Amino acid sequence: MEKKSALILVDLQYDFCPLGALPVPKGDEVIPIANKLMDCFDCIVATKDWHPANHGSFAANHPWRKPGQLIELNGLEQILWPIHCVQNSFGAEFVDELNTNLIDKVIHKGTQPGIDSYSGFFDNGHQKGTGLHEYLESESIRQVYVMGLAADYCVKYTALDAVSLGYETFLIEDGTRGVNLKPDDTSNALEEMKEAGVNIIQSSSLVNTEICG
Repeated sequence: MEKKSALILVDLQYDFCPLGALPVPKGDEVIPIANKLMDCFDCIVATKDWHPANHGSFAANHPWRKPGQLIELNGLEQILWPIHCVQNSFGAEFVDELNTNLIDKVIHKGTQPGIDSYSGFFDNGHQKGTGLHEYLESESIRQVYVMGLAADYCVKYTALDAVSLGYETFLIEDGTRGVNLKPDDTSNALEEMKEAGVNIIQSSSLVNTEICG
């Protein structure tokens, strides 16, 4: 039986693009790749950071703290970020250039103030799922292709969780960009994903193949 596949678009939101509150360098360059590939898959899922304004990952919610510093948040190490992707704000919306008409399911993550959620599947403590796994199961998906923002955080953890849940998992390398708080963060993330069993591919390997037709 043919394996059904899903494209997971991670956090293609204004706040992660060049003019946003937490810009990923050249993050906007992945949008045309997403649009080009969406017709190639049985199912398109897009995740959104969807934080309440009092989210514990925001440096502004901790007196005397700055973005990039580390704290402990409910027993987990937490990097502090600028305020970003606040629920119902402009910065939390998908960028206009993204063809949202082809998205089958939107998954919201990071909705609880006390814990961050990098992965599209679970919060960082794996205490609660987002519903993504259940949705993919309901659609009989066995292969997932992950791309989006950012390679060294939300994309990485989404791909790692996909592998751990038993999906045949692919990272579309040219369809992601990294934050790189440290210069090697993205290259290290790619190596970590590869070692975990994620297949690292380029979008060109999908075009004009049996997947894209």
